[in-house]
Amino acid sequence: MSSKITIIGAGSVGATIAYTLSNEDIASNIVLIDINKQKVEGEVMDIAQGTCFRDPISIVAGEYEDAKGSDIVIITSGIARKPGQTRIELTQTNVNIMKSIAPQIVKAAPDALYIIVSNPVDIMTYVFTKISGLPENQIIGSGTILDTARLRCGLSEHFKVSQKNIHAYVFGEHGDTSFIPWTGAYISGVSINEYYELAKSLGKDVKELDKEAMLAYVQKSGGQIIANKGATFYAVSKAVCKLCGIVLASSDSVATVSSMMHGEYGIEDVCLSTLTLVGPNGIQGKVPMRMNQKEIEQLKKSADALKEVIAQINLD
Repeated sequence: MSSKITIIGAGSVGATIAYTLSNEDIASNIVLIDINKQKVEGEVMDIAQGTCFRDPISIVAGEYEDAKGSDIVIITSGIARKPGQTRIELTQTNVNIMKSIAPQIVKAAPDALYIIVSNPVDIMTYVFTKISGLPENQIIGSGTILDTARLRCGLSEHFKVSQKNIHAYVFGEHGDTSFIPWTGAYISGVSINEYYELAKSLGKDVKELDKEAMLAYVQKSGGQIIANKGATFYAVSKAVCKLCGIVLASSDSVATVSSMMHGEYGIEDVCLSTLTLVGPNGIQGKVPMRMNQKEIEQLKKSADALKEVIAQINLD
């Protein structure tokens, strides 16, 4: 596939995204940009020296102007979350970084689709949407794609079934107010509860699902990984590369990405994750998913929590 992807930020996440992309047939040109010139050059050299084992690919350390002609720009810049620190505590520092990056990269690549990965990702997506001047369809927050992947991993381990057979999602903020709309969660075409009964009838040794424990697993995984090894970057990189593949494909796909809400579920002027149609033209619109009233209220609670943070940040 002949496409150009620029990554802003060569920290653990940005560099791992570049490495993961270099191992897949998603991009033929990768540009990695970081304020730390020495580090970005080292990352590119390390990655490039492994590309002899694949079809030719160009990967370079560049400046903002080198992003010209990019199909996708991925923004990962920001201060990393420290052990015990919430994503929201990072907010103003990373907002300021985003404000310095946006005009420079948008000038170089005004037609690219932008994938925002920097945390807190819903706030960063909102900020970029407000200050970039780009059409909203070009701006995609990575949102709860990673949370959804964690959910499917947990359900797969619990029910001993392939993740490919699981259609369950995490909605809301990528953070503490996220939730699982179980009303729309299915395994092989049947609801979670029905699948449990089916598995038992087939003689499988499965336990009834503790849904609260599963949500805790999803929400606490990132913090646990950070406590154990200092950062999370493998799974989020795979999730972002999957998203790159989606937007470079010939048709649309449904994903839990973060984008601006315009009255869906009664929510306005905030970015969070619900089922969204995404494809080569970016965000195509929200896909209404069946949810009960409690789940809709949980989504509104998540939106309100994000709005409280937005009200406290300086966008000027």
